[in-house]
Amino acid sequence: MSPRRRVSALLPDFPWDTIASVKAKAAAHPDGIVDLSVGTPVDPVDPLIRAALSSVADVPGYPTTHGTPELRAAAVDALKRRYGITGLDPAAVLPVIGTKELIAGLPRLLGLGADDLVVIPEVAYPTYEVGALLAGTKVVRADGLTQLGPQSPALIYVNSPSNPTGKVLGVEHLRKVVQFARERGAVVASDECYLGLAWSVSSGRSAGSAPGGAVSILDPEVCDGDHTGLLAVHSLSKTSNLASYRAGFVVGDAELVAELLEVRKHSGMMVPFPIQAAMTAALGDDAHEAVQRERYRARREVLRKALQGAGFRIDHSEAGLYLWSTRGEPCRTTLEWLAERGILAAPGDFYGPGAGEYVRIALTASDERIEAAAQRLA
Repeated sequence: MSPRRRVSALLPDFPWDTIASVKAKAAAHPDGIVDLSVGTPVDPVDPLIRAALSSVADVPGYPTTHGTPELRAAAVDALKRRYGITGLDPAAVLPVIGTKELIAGLPRLLGLGADDLVVIPEVAYPTYEVGALLAGTKVVRADGLTQLGPQSPALIYVNSPSNPTGKVLGVEHLRKVVQFARERGAVVASDECYLGLAWSVSSGRSAGSAPGGAVSILDPEVCDGDHTGLLAVHSLSKTSNLASYRAGFVVGDAELVAELLEVRKHSGMMVPFPIQAAMTAALGDDAHEAVQRERYRARREVLRKALQGAGFRIDHSEAGLYLWSTRGEPCRTTLEWLAERGILAAPGDFYGPGAGEYVRIALTASDERIEAAAQRLA
């Protein structure tokens, strides 16, 4: 294969490959590793969801790319019930094969190229940049609109609650993003995968928002009920423990979703039918989600106290599955310090040049492993 054909040459090193030696060091701990790095769910999938999955396991035909009407209706109902999002058309819901897949392909799906600019947060989930690189667009990191000057982006990513920092953007901030994007003809893609995991924050919304106060870009107090140019990306990996199912969806501007659907139909990018049934069940039941949220809340409190007791400072972290933590030193030094105690975290430099003194510590371990980490930190 000639160098010009190697798509991988466009991309940075895969982040997780760079901490293999630290992982081995942590795994050598006599009591085993406490892996708080990737943030993968460890708790069981609710029986209601598993039953829905198996109930259609004998269906042999191809699924539809657009998803079943039942799935799309369940998504609309869940977003209204859980987050106060109104005015959604079920036709403007599109299931995706995990939200990472969508984010990595979104610039290409929207037809962006070398002349286009993609804006990502200053400290950001790496796949935002990867998607832009794969499409050959320009990329800029900016948290404030004034940083963009006279530029007219084609696509603006917002991520609230943030991965990795747990920062939550309030109503007024999001309103300004929507206004700016419409003035300059940009699409806003809001990654809302952690919307159901906000712990203690005031967003400025009056009532009915996600637990803790986080709000969607589609919230009527953000966009005045007009979804033009807006896409919200949602995942069932977190509070429904469906990471292995690769179950997510995008919703918002009906015209944009129709365009994504048309391209994805040609590409065969369809969510398997049993997964669609499982998603429908998960979106229709809030009880399992509330149980899982409380598991994470308890684990968060144990880790928060232990980290602060060990001299860490925790910044932001109002929401999500992580504690954004620092000891005021290079993150790789902190990573080694933790590995000596059998704890594996994610280094802040995964997420941007401005995060070099932070580590991201996940809440996704069993109660026993979380308690082991707390004891080791003490």
